[in-house]
Amino acid sequence: MDVGLAHLDRTFDYLVPAEAADTAQPGVRVRVRFGGQLVDGFVLSRAAESDFGGKLGFLDRVVSPEVVLTPEVAALARAVADRYAGSLADVLRLAVPPRHARAEKVTAEPPPTEEPPAPPAEDAWQGYPAGPAYLRAVADGRAPRAVFTALPGEDWGARLADALVAALAGGRGGLAVVPDARDLDRLDAALTERLGTGRHVAIAASLGPSERYSRFLRAARGQVRLVVGTRAAMFAPVPDLGLLAIWDDGDDLHADEHAPYPHAREVLLTRAQLTDAAMLVAGYARSTEAQLLVATGWAKEITADRPALRAAAPRVVPTGDEFQLARDPGAAAARLPSVAWEAAQSALRADSPVLVQVPRRGYLPVVVCQRCRARGRCPECGGPLAVPDSGGFPVCRWCGHTAGGYRCPECGGRALRAAVVGARRTAEELGRAFRGVPVRTSGRDGVLGRVPDGAGLVVSTPGAEPPADGGYGAVLLLDAWALLTRADLRAAEETLRRWLAAAVLARPAAAGGRVVAVADASLPVVQALVRFDAAGFAERELADRRELGFPPAVRMASLTGSPTAIAAVLAAADLPDGVDELGPVPVPKPRNRPDAPDTERLLLRVPRGKGPALATALRAATGARSARKDPQPVRVQIDPLDLL
Repeated sequence: MDVGLAHLDRTFDYLVPAEAADTAQPGVRVRVRFGGQLVDGFVLSRAAESDFGGKLGFLDRVVSPEVVLTPEVAALARAVADRYAGSLADVLRLAVPPRHARAEKVTAEPPPTEEPPAPPAEDAWQGYPAGPAYLRAVADGRAPRAVFTALPGEDWGARLADALVAALAGGRGGLAVVPDARDLDRLDAALTERLGTGRHVAIAASLGPSERYSRFLRAARGQVRLVVGTRAAMFAPVPDLGLLAIWDDGDDLHADEHAPYPHAREVLLTRAQLTDAAMLVAGYARSTEAQLLVATGWAKEITADRPALRAAAPRVVPTGDEFQLARDPGAAAARLPSVAWEAAQSALRADSPVLVQVPRRGYLPVVVCQRCRARGRCPECGGPLAVPDSGGFPVCRWCGHTAGGYRCPECGGRALRAAVVGARRTAEELGRAFRGVPVRTSGRDGVLGRVPDGAGLVVSTPGAEPPADGGYGAVLLLDAWALLTRADLRAAEETLRRWLAAAVLARPAAAGGRVVAVADASLPVVQALVRFDAAGFAERELADRRELGFPPAVRMASLTGSPTAIAAVLAAADLPDGVDELGPVPVPKPRNRPDAPDTERLLLRVPRGKGPALATALRAATGARSARKDPQPVRVQIDPLDLL
């Protein structure tokens, strides 16, 4: 039932009226009376008798005879709810999209009768020694599990399409999840090129409720056996799963923001276990969670051989190595050192585009007093000031107040200067530096789809880098400190992921492609970029996490709420032995609610083997508080991405 109360997270028995005996089948939507109200629910199973000793009520009605919750997805939803200390109702809201009657009225097409496609060619994964064997295993109906690190410049959409076609060739279905709509378009196009139209569907929340439900029904009815999509597709009812794949699992878009906050990677790993399907975790970078799969032997790695990597990779030059500092002593302080300038000039002279990655969007997102360097604060609410446009007045990022007559409260100065330069200001500066060269930006205000070959500058924020026809002649990675100095456990890992996403768009070194990282060459993350060694860096990160006792080497739970509410959860929870309590620490109040009640955050840490026991204990504790109708909520997150 769609009742989100933790203490009601169980199944309930109802009598089926005679007139609904044929339509009230497992997996259909129904309406039932519960607690004096009509609520939505699903039929999970039918039985001749009930072990409930009281009086049973009748189903009110069958909402639709359409089977939208398959037994496999129902079992998966239960497993996900248990892993994340959540309720089944919350997971089912994520798994089954809302009903649209008009979409259901479309006549169901019979399942496709086409012959299975031919398996991918033997040279489909050329350059990856273990790749062909993996594809053969998938096509043979086996369940290999692999972590795949793609080459620079690789058409990763084509490689994932190869794996999905292999599953279809073996007579089974496939499901692939990607971070965003641009990635989905790329994979969708690759599958269409191989299979034609009508043999797969692409599902994303951005489609709109009606279209998303229509495509969901095509999978539920067995009309297609391949589904690709963003996070919304991770529960898609694909029949007879043979392969589950995820691209770029380190992207935070894979983490759902709705309770119980599951991560697409963990959902797909759980699903692979339950269905005995093959698993593929793929990306240019490698997360520590993916490295843990390799380290424990759960998955094998698929990487390129060194000759293939050398042939595909661009030359990477950090500005902070000894040679560059001796050649250009000012490189340590310059935002665009001479080596970066020369790389851009060389590419533009060769009529090639140049990509400039800037970590911050906007114009001047952070300003400080020119005299004393105190951060510019709004005189109305104390929020941070930013300059949105060239020649514009500073504006508060919290309340929107325009501080035209700004006076520094520390020294009385009236002039402001930039502390952080955004993508639009960078584009303006480069436009003045490289006169006559077209400059375009790609970011939140507008993401470029593709860049034609020819001289030009593209200034992009991370994640919005458009590919260029023929590749970029140079890629400049600016303001490394903005990524590396974040107070985040995953700062270095995320920095390498974002750098690689831009660096792989450059042309190979043999074709003159260069990547310039404005960063200290001695940093491990910079050395990993120079060698394109995502696996080695992930291995080092995992070793450090094990030594320090941080995820994914351990399991963690985050409790966020008032001090009394958190204390009540701890008192009610039968926590496993050896649990470590980290904190509590105060949680900053929302910007627009300075009068909000005080909240704090507590972290609970246990060895990985005790993770299920921790989730069970917290789920039971929240259920007990829910039964007592405790008015103070506590947000429970298992393995949160953000530990702050």
